[in-house]
Amino acid sequence: MPLTADAKGVYPIAPTPFFDDGRIDTASIDRMMDFYHACGSTGLTVLGQLGEAQKLEHAESLAVASQVIGRAGELPVIVGVSAPGFAAMRALTHEVMARGAAGVMIAPPNTLRTDDQIVNYYRQAVEAIGADVPFVLQDYPLTFSVQMSPGVIKRIVDELPSCVMLKHEDWPGLEKISTLRGFERDGKMRHISILCGNNGLFLDYEMERGADGANTGYCFPDMLCDVVRLNAEGDREAAHDLFDAHLPLLRYEQQPGVGLAVRKYVLMRRGILSSAAQRKPASPMSAQAREEVDHLLARLAKKDPRAANLAK
Repeated sequence: MPLTADAKGVYPIAPTPFFDDGRIDTASIDRMMDFYHACGSTGLTVLGQLGEAQKLEHAESLAVASQVIGRAGELPVIVGVSAPGFAAMRALTHEVMARGAAGVMIAPPNTLRTDDQIVNYYRQAVEAIGADVPFVLQDYPLTFSVQMSPGVIKRIVDELPSCVMLKHEDWPGLEKISTLRGFERDGKMRHISILCGNNGLFLDYEMERGADGANTGYCFPDMLCDVVRLNAEGDREAAHDLFDAHLPLLRYEQQPGVGLAVRKYVLMRRGILSSAAQRKPASPMSAQAREEVDHLLARLAKKDPRAANLAK
């Protein structure tokens, strides 16, 4: 089914598993998909910013997306199709949609500076991929250096009906969520799904501001699922207690450069990936960083049994 503005829950950002020699690890993709099913994910995103999509050839990107879609069952799959030019974006979009993707995610190029440039870029992107393809607007100024005000997001949503979701990764960004939901409440903007990134660092209060869930890649996506569920059930303190237990590891994993290495290391320790390898160029963990993560896991195990078998 195509992605809609009613999407809720947790859409993990899937890493791309590699062997140590850089080959794609297809068996780990299947294990990863089975894990996402089991932990309560409501969808997922592949070839995202930390899916190392920029290191894949077009045929590899299509192969990874196709395997994920084929293993996803009823889970909607969003495919990151950001590219320097619209020709590559159009080609990958049409191919993954033909294979059953629910929609695509588009990040802005870092050359955009003015509000009009941002809106015009997404207008042209929709012309390239087709107005019938649901897309996710990725708002991540810390990485892309593109500042999208609530007014700019409103313009994109108003002008482009195929924009059905905002991947919200501004920081600080709580007031932006409140402003956008205020637009909706006042009848000034149609409803869209808002799923949040930034490794889930602010998910506890983002949910209370009106976000619909998480769209990020933390190494315990099952915790994110629990926080979103507890919030929906009205159990505020239980949601915060669980979130707080994971916050030190969340913070450590959010570090620029080393974050993906930490995520893959823990997913390997959890038996989901066979290797923590990244495709080069890569930023591997030092021995001291691994010791620090092991220490964080040991501390987490005192509060969350899911980390108990990982503590060294």
